[in-house]
Amino acid sequence: MLYENQMGRYPFPIEPEYTHWAEEQRAWREGVALMNQSFHMTDLYVKGPDVMKLLSDISVNSYAKFGKGKAKQIVCVNYDGYLIGDSIVFGLEDDEVNIVGRPIVPNWVQYHAETGGYDVTITRDERKLDDPDNRRLTYRYEVQGPLALDLLNKVNEGGELTTKFFNMGEITIAGCKAQTLSHGMGGAQGLEIWGPFDEGEKVKAALIEAGKEFGLRLVGSRAYASAAAESGWVPSVLPAIYTGEKMKPYREWLKANAFEAISTLGGSMKTGNVEDYYMTPWDVDYGRVVKFDHDFIGREALEKMADGPHRKKVTLVWDHDDVQKVYAGQLGHEDLPTKNMDFPAAHYASYPYDLATKDGKPVGISIAPAYSANERAWISLAVLNPEVAENGTEVTVTWGEPDGGSSKPTVERHRQAEVRAEVHPWPIHEASRLTYRSQT
Repeated sequence: MLYENQMGRYPFPIEPEYTHWAEEQRAWREGVALMNQSFHMTDLYVKGPDVMKLLSDISVNSYAKFGKGKAKQIVCVNYDGYLIGDSIVFGLEDDEVNIVGRPIVPNWVQYHAETGGYDVTITRDERKLDDPDNRRLTYRYEVQGPLALDLLNKVNEGGELTTKFFNMGEITIAGCKAQTLSHGMGGAQGLEIWGPFDEGEKVKAALIEAGKEFGLRLVGSRAYASAAAESGWVPSVLPAIYTGEKMKPYREWLKANAFEAISTLGGSMKTGNVEDYYMTPWDVDYGRVVKFDHDFIGREALEKMADGPHRKKVTLVWDHDDVQKVYAGQLGHEDLPTKNMDFPAAHYASYPYDLATKDGKPVGISIAPAYSANERAWISLAVLNPEVAENGTEVTVTWGEPDGGSSKPTVERHRQAEVRAEVHPWPIHEASRLTYRSQT
């Protein structure tokens, strides 16, 4: 069902490009970039005396030191310890949070809030795809890049900016007070900014005007879709909800048109068993946030997994010559063409999973390939078996779907191709890798 679903790639309902996607990519590495995140994510506001108990019961994170003015990545697993997904949880008050991300984690939190007997209330602010007429409660911008703080300090009319990694603060722009989070896409320095939706255009106009001095570029959906590959964040983990009797009540609670029902699998990995696509927290480097200081769904299973062995998240740099062969395979009239690699993000499904092999044997999954103008290379994230996850190891990625391709509207008739790829760390950019989480 997921492989033949018709939705295609995950949509970002903003302009595809404001200038050129390559220059927009370079902006977050070399200058300053403004990313508009106001429309493609679901916001779930949860308020009440049982907020922290709810979050603690259903996620692997510890909330012992969490509260107002703090944020963290909320990571949820099923009863067998496999990932449902992750989002960002913002501590608005000691008894109120906002969970922001793809609909998967907000859905999981809302289900337990409604069925678990918790003393909380919820307010759901839908992404545009699910409710096109919804006037969002907040705007949300990312201002990123080595010149981001220069720009933000210039426009700030309030107190000193909070720039310690994953801490929240305030900023005042054009007379509008907004909240901030030190967090970025592309592994770059900067702040996430949000405030009342009606003030969004005024704030953006002020940023654009002040940004002329710093070469600010607006980032469109084409470049934005490629940012995760550079930052090393896997945005497209298939939620482990489709199997298991314990998960059946949740599947029945979800609506027939929920994201989990209409989203799509794509790529050369096609096994016929949905559990083959499930991942553990360690697969995507979330083992570091698993805390056994509280009881939560999946704890017993994760305790058994904790000692490993674990697959490892890496960046793959695709071989230039093999990529050129893929493009050459689209020319001429013999046989089916190779699968098109759309610049800069070659995503054509909600979960783009390609098979990675070594000496003909499966060794992992390549995820969300993208071209980086900063690296002058095609890259992807990957989850690989530990024996092939060392830097410099060469694996092979199968590009394109089997049997001429699925019926997804984003898939043309094509043949598969093999592309060699070399293992590198994540994020791919060394400066981002060394400084991103140590930002002060």
